[in-house]
Amino acid sequence: MEQKTPLYAKHAAAGGKIVPFAGYLLPVQYPTGVIAEHMAVRTAAGLFDVSHMGELVFTGPDALRNLNHLLTNDFTGMYDGQVRYSPMCNDQGGCVDDLIVYKVHDTAYLVVVNAANKDKDAGWMREHLFGACEMEDISGRVAQVALQGPKSKQILLRLLDESVLPQKYYSFVRDVDLRGIRCLISRTGYTGEFGYELYCVSADAEGLWDLLLEAGADLGLIPCGLGARDTLRLEAAMPLYGHELNDVITPLEAGLDFAVKMGKEDFIGKNAIAARLPVRQTRVGLEITGRGIAREHQDIYIGDRLAGQTTSGTHCPFLGKAVAMAYLSSADAVPGTRVEVDVRGRRVAAQVVELPFYKR
Repeated sequence: MEQKTPLYAKHAAAGGKIVPFAGYLLPVQYPTGVIAEHMAVRTAAGLFDVSHMGELVFTGPDALRNLNHLLTNDFTGMYDGQVRYSPMCNDQGGCVDDLIVYKVHDTAYLVVVNAANKDKDAGWMREHLFGACEMEDISGRVAQVALQGPKSKQILLRLLDESVLPQKYYSFVRDVDLRGIRCLISRTGYTGEFGYELYCVSADAEGLWDLLLEAGADLGLIPCGLGARDTLRLEAAMPLYGHELNDVITPLEAGLDFAVKMGKEDFIGKNAIAARLPVRQTRVGLEITGRGIAREHQDIYIGDRLAGQTTSGTHCPFLGKAVAMAYLSSADAVPGTRVEVDVRGRRVAAQVVELPFYKR
């Protein structure tokens, strides 16, 4: 039985097309349509319900040591209010998930995980906890919305003073009073655009949603669904678990080496990742140059040789062309390499390009 986010009634009232996703009922699009929602985020602003994401709180003197053991990135030296991205690996070096960590203070961290993996992630982390550290799943008490797009700041400044907003990318501010609603506001994003995430208690979610939409109505702000979220993250070449990431792919193969600190103390999967060096395959971008649209799990050929498989693909509205992400051998992953994608039995021409496809 799928759950409903605290904003379900708002989506239904606005005509959202509701679909099951990651155990929740969420809008895939509104009557405006995916293309209009995508373009709103690129040119004005869009508002997403991401209350299905998981929130885990690590507390105690050994919280930092636990995170550094569980995750591939290094969280030593973060300042209070800083956010850091990281994969989380299994013993074989594959990705259990990717997530972001918010440092509240030296003995408290908020970890935000993907909705589809929330229970798996929480179980994996709890199984590997040690020392003076506790983990609490607060997902059921928290709502989260993402305000994304170049006019996001202008919209929030109608409700807040600039001094209370996070000033740096991958930072956050706690206990912000937004017209009587207490929020945590961060700047991370999953669209490739400037924007913010706002967390509040579930009971305040509808009020926050309405406040933001009203504040941005004349600036082009519209609610957006899962469809636009996926096309936006693909344009920005952001990996999605179950597509570019899974229990077999290592974060180095996925091109996430910036978040893998092999020089720090031992972490889960470190030895397995080292044993799989040098990397034999890597995540690449494909620009479709022929007639057709590549989707996920489609074979890629170089001549008659099966060279790899796509992981995600679609037509990107802002770019005006079809693109895909895929895994190819390191030898084939050279920008300009010409390939063909098998689209329902028909070979469609494409070429390897650098990622991301879109950069703000």
